[in-house]
Amino acid sequence: MSPLDPEIVNSLSNVTTATLTTILLKKGLRNVWIRGAFPMTKESRRVVGRAFTVRFVPAREDLATPESWASPNSSRGAIEQMPEGCIAVVDAMGVKDAGVWGDILCARMVKRGVRALITDGVVRDVGGVLGTGLPVWSSGAAAPPSVAGLTFVDWQQPIACGGVAVFPDDLIVADHDGAVLIPAALVSDIVDAAVEQERFEGWIMHEVNAGAVLPGLYPPNEANKAKYAATKTKA
Repeated sequence: MSPLDPEIVNSLSNVTTATLTTILLKKGLRNVWIRGAFPMTKESRRVVGRAFTVRFVPAREDLATPESWASPNSSRGAIEQMPEGCIAVVDAMGVKDAGVWGDILCARMVKRGVRALITDGVVRDVGGVLGTGLPVWSSGAAAPPSVAGLTFVDWQQPIACGGVAVFPDDLIVADHDGAVLIPAALVSDIVDAAVEQERFEGWIMHEVNAGAVLPGLYPPNEANKAKYAATKTKA
């Protein structure tokens, strides 16, 4: 996994996922918001990192067994390959009656410096998971283990998480509105546009709070474009 420029992390840490979806839409990318992945706590901070993908398929009784957890090719093995700063993105096919991760696995991820866990499935041992401090975006919780409904396949493969195609090294940004994917090849183009969009919308909010009406402001007409441009010149 290629290292992520700290300046990119810093810039995107100040950009909402709502803004990112708008910028990506302008680039022709509509399917970037991971469905079913919601923050497990209201205090979840925005996280930015490269995707480390994990894939499950439907449970098959000869493969999805507690004994399979001891295999090198298992969720345990995947965690030991996760580099510091990555975001684990787990394809659970939206299954909600088997927890893909529990407190012990999350605790180990914290020790390895993993930034967050994103899944369209659910976790188990919720109290313990929250106690690890690992930021988690999921569809909720379930008591049964993963093998009750899922078979682990592999890591660092293309996956479908929440209906979104996620490739290893794609960028993930997650906040209170959920998790958004930025294709690895588009990151540099998206960052500058997103930062500018965030700055522009901050100016619009200032104008609204000052009593400005929306027509001609959002989206801006030529007069308001010039007014905003003047503020940038002064800055």
